[in-house]
Amino acid sequence: MGMRIGYGFDSHAFKAGVPLVIGGLKIDHPEGLAGHSDGDLLLHAITDALLGAVSAGDIGTFFPPSDMRWKNADSTVFLETALEEIATAGYRIVNLDCVLIMMRPKIVPIAGEMRARVAELLHVSERDVSIKAKTPEGLPQEGTAVAHVTVLLESIAGLDEPKKLVAEIDDPTEVDVVVRTLMGEEEPHNMARLGRKPTFDTDDLT
Repeated sequence: MGMRIGYGFDSHAFKAGVPLVIGGLKIDHPEGLAGHSDGDLLLHAITDALLGAVSAGDIGTFFPPSDMRWKNADSTVFLETALEEIATAGYRIVNLDCVLIMMRPKIVPIAGEMRARVAELLHVSERDVSIKAKTPEGLPQEGTAVAHVTVLLESIAGLDEPKKLVAEIDDPTEVDVVVRTLMGEEEPHNMARLGRKPTFDTDDLT
């Protein structure tokens, strides 16, 4: 089964007067994130990770900041395009791991809600989405938010192929027994066909 890994990174400075959106979730905070679109750095990093995993370029390839069509655009549009690209390439998401680095707002209290929203947008289970929050720990990033994302993809081809049965049978006469059992033509627990006898005769029971 083919596997591919993608990595995405994005960062935005905080800016007063704009709404704060992270992971497709609107957050009540005095400042938002500056950007050509809605500034959703987490969706941007996920988009880049997905595109990178299938060698399809990056978010700027599809949505250049010089194009005014994407001014204040909802970043879910970017994500949907990335999902189309990985599907076209024959892959699907296995899981992703996200790290958000910022002083404020606190992500931990809303991490569960954010995780659910990201899973919904990606059409995957919440158990396949990890979102962690860190602080800059003394680095001069108080006015900036940073996102790192790693994604694992698997090839869609072969996922529905029937499993092969591998067995070693010394006695060729047993092959027919095994085949008939798999086809449902033999009682699965008929010990007589294996050359064994039950430990007692059921006819003797009273």
